[in-house]
Amino acid sequence: EKRNMAARGLFKGLLGAGGIVVAGVAWLPHPIAGDMKEHYGTLLYKKVAWPVLRRIDPETTHNISVQACAMGLTPVDRVKDSKTLSTQVMGLDMSNPLGLAAGWDKQAEAVVGALNMGFGHVEIGSVTPLPQPGNPKPRMFRLEQDQAVINRYGFNSEGAEAVYLRLRELRKNPVRGVVGINLGKNKEGDAVKDFTYGVERFGDVADYLVVNVSSPNTPGLRTLQKRSELEKLLKAVVSSRNKHCPTKPVLVKIAPDNSDQDLVDICVVAKKVGVQGMIVSNTTNDRPDSLINAEGNKQETGGLSGAPLKDKSTECLKKVYVLTEGKIPLIGVGGVGSGADAYEKIRAGASMVQMYTRLAYEGPYAVRKIKRDLDNLIKKDGFSGVSECVGLDARAKYPAPAKTGLFW
Repeated sequence: EKRNMAARGLFKGLLGAGGIVVAGVAWLPHPIAGDMKEHYGTLLYKKVAWPVLRRIDPETTHNISVQACAMGLTPVDRVKDSKTLSTQVMGLDMSNPLGLAAGWDKQAEAVVGALNMGFGHVEIGSVTPLPQPGNPKPRMFRLEQDQAVINRYGFNSEGAEAVYLRLRELRKNPVRGVVGINLGKNKEGDAVKDFTYGVERFGDVADYLVVNVSSPNTPGLRTLQKRSELEKLLKAVVSSRNKHCPTKPVLVKIAPDNSDQDLVDICVVAKKVGVQGMIVSNTTNDRPDSLINAEGNKQETGGLSGAPLKDKSTECLKKVYVLTEGKIPLIGVGGVGSGADAYEKIRAGASMVQMYTRLAYEGPYAVRKIKRDLDNLIKKDGFSGVSECVGLDARAKYPAPAKTGLFW
């Protein structure tokens, strides 16, 4: 018992020392200071903050995190990103390719705080034209040992006007990184009208615009990925973009559950219509047998995200990269929680990478660690920049598609 007490005392002392270290180096921009802050900050998060947060229901924890970020209570990465990570995609300059995926800051409340954590870009939303509450609660469920979450939020949104006003205020001052807007449709809305309205409303405050046709939590939304429906929708969106904000890239976000033929159709439409990018992928309806499912939440309805999605979304990414012949920039998302995960996405075809779910499990200091490890991995393989690595594994695994016509 005395030994246990001594061990607990030593552990508390180390945590206390860690807190002092984090506070002491917080304002220093040197890489060594950044590494110390990341190491001890992660220790404090996992040993002190997370044991408390995990006792609170997931949606409340999510909201607490967003508000803490909005109030400037999340860490600031003051270390300049390595030149190796600097990249330009869709005409947008970023200091690094790592971004915060849509779904975390749905209402544009914490953009500055998120960028200050070290993300190269942040994607807001999904934002619907009119306010809507989303699906009934509870609608978010943890699978902690699986490093996963199931959610069925259903596009809960304060509506385009509220989000637009926040972003307009944000744009009064220079913004550190790239800000994308993920557009959704109202539950009872018309897809073409809702998405084109989003383009018109956010064209002057967004760096890029995303047509989200892949959430599993809005009835009928995924049917918009079918060839004829998708072509009709994207033509209308691109036409609206050309009229209201001709310089802003339009992207489409797809599901990982599409068949190979569906992927072919989607990529044909993407090339034909001329979107500037694709996001691969959204959450999955699948429930892998590998899930530990300690909480018993496996059978909850909704989209599964986090570590169990990584392999499936990465394979989907490889296929899309080859189908688009590497000509359409891709954003890889799904299960990213480490530098190795981010590098795997890039080699699978992603020019940019996003994370969300595993940020809750790894903590806010993970952003710095992912960037550092990604930088080391790129250099270790003899490359000088992100663009040199894009699609290497995709091209090695999947042959180029046979062309049978103008667009295959």
